[in-house]
Amino acid sequence: MMSSSNASTVRPADTARSDRLLRFALLADVVLTGANGLGYLALATVLDPSLGVDRSVLYPVGVFLTGYALWLLTVARRETIGRGAVTVVIALNTAWAAAGVAAVAVDALTATAAGNVWIVFQALVVGAIAVLQYAGLRRL
Repeated sequence: MMSSSNASTVRPADTARSDRLLRFALLADVVLTGANGLGYLALATVLDPSLGVDRSVLYPVGVFLTGYALWLLTVARRETIGRGAVTVVIALNTAWAAAGVAAVAVDALTATAAGNVWIVFQALVVGAIAVLQYAGLRRL
């Protein structure tokens, strides 16, 4: 018969909770979102003509993405990741991905062909990250 102290310290592998995938997906989101936000802020004058997205859009999007990346970092670095916060992250990423595809579909930003490719590419990447985050959340 196992003593209660041994039973409490030894957990079978199939019941161990792992947040590695979720932390990876959140930190990947931090890096990609932060790089995008800072890129829009630093390179708006270069990106405007090549993407066809006006600086008046790029600057506020850059500020939002940079702030969002900082918030994501706080979520990812918590000792225990909050399920509610991750649910919000997944919802926001899903909305961002859908909005990107919709913006291209209705030509809301009147972007160039390269700009439309970039927007759809971003939507696909953000959607993929949301899927990884969802899979990681399910493992908690």
